[in-house]
Amino acid sequence: MTHFADAITAAALAKSPVCVGLDPHPDKLPEGLSADAAGVKEFCEGIIDATASVACAVKPQLAYFELLGWEGMKVFWEICDYAKKKGLIVIADGKRNDIGPTCAAYADAYLHELSPIDALTVSPYLGSDGVTPFIERCDKNNKGIFVLVKTSNDSSGELQDLPTGDEAVHEHLAQLVDSWGLAHLGKTVDLSSVGAVVGATYPEELKYLRTLMPHALFLIPGYGAQGGTAKDVSHGFLEGGKGAIVAASRSIIYASKGKDWKEAAGKAATKMAEDIEKNS
Repeated sequence: MTHFADAITAAALAKSPVCVGLDPHPDKLPEGLSADAAGVKEFCEGIIDATASVACAVKPQLAYFELLGWEGMKVFWEICDYAKKKGLIVIADGKRNDIGPTCAAYADAYLHELSPIDALTVSPYLGSDGVTPFIERCDKNNKGIFVLVKTSNDSSGELQDLPTGDEAVHEHLAQLVDSWGLAHLGKTVDLSSVGAVVGATYPEELKYLRTLMPHALFLIPGYGAQGGTAKDVSHGFLEGGKGAIVAASRSIIYASKGKDWKEAAGKAATKMAEDIEKNS
């Protein structure tokens, strides 16, 4: 088995750092698809087929599958397995967090040895108690996590930018994330299985946070529909185009709602990859 940081770095260099967010709201599916679990499955498989040659990863958002109850969760796991068989890194966007046995249960649920999920997004609000069980599973099963550090939403600063002495909360958290990952570096790259979510919508913060987390893989949301640009995301990369993947959802998966939705998604992913490469 390959260390997560090694695997995702190799995939991103071989294809591109594009990560396609799978946010399949039943009410927004293209024409001809049913607004139910079957339609969501067909849609996600179509997006995966259309983008697998360009993207290194997909990021299914659990909320849209949970919305459909047990049938949606069944589709979630089927989609993760489908993406894995297509050679993609699978990042479950669940932002999980808890303490004690509950946290361990979350970690085992998503990051067990046979899981098609390669990595999970994690909230750090409860401190190291809510992160350590995930890191332990990463070590045991060659998985990864991405800890929320500076998120792309407008109100992120209400908590994340609060001053704590001479630094902001997100800056202090960044140092914790890098320290958590130092004992968990890959074999071929000096990067950890403990990554960070840092939004493209805050490029100056992104630039500074890269200096605070030299060993962390960055998952960078906010490109495209949220306003982040290729120039913005360039601040998250290390030398040689390593160290980051860039997530986009709406700008790719809803590039068209007509019959050409698959073709449009493939073109949007390709354009995004070219845009990032041109500005790197």
